[in-house]
Amino acid sequence: MARYKTKKEQRDRRHKRLRQKVSGTAECPRLSVCTTSKHFYAQFIDDEAGVTLASISTLDPQVIKDGIKANVEGAEKLGVIAAEKAKAAKITKSVFDRGGFKYHGRIKAFAESVRKGGIEF
Repeated sequence: MARYKTKKEQRDRRHKRLRQKVSGTAECPRLSVCTTSKHFYAQFIDDEAGVTLASISTLDPQVIKDGIKANVEGAEKLGVIAAEKAKAAKITKSVFDRGGFKYHGRIKAFAESVRKGGIEF
């Protein structure tokens, strides 16, 4: 029987286990994603300096204006925008942090569109 009953506790445990292996630097920042039922968030983070280099979410005015939702199609569009912002911040290589979420659906669509945008994982 599982010791951690709720889905949030299970996801937090997976994320802690993942973060032991994944860390970002100035040359290769960590691309952290978080998703809720209504919104999608992504950040390029330099863990050594503790600084966010670039970020995108469904709450940004540009994204709201374009009518992008937090579904699979919206995640693909957000990935393209995230790749553009990363290139503007001179980021070409990154480490992907899925945040304890399973790599399918919105997370997978976002990651693949960022790769297509020219960011290497």
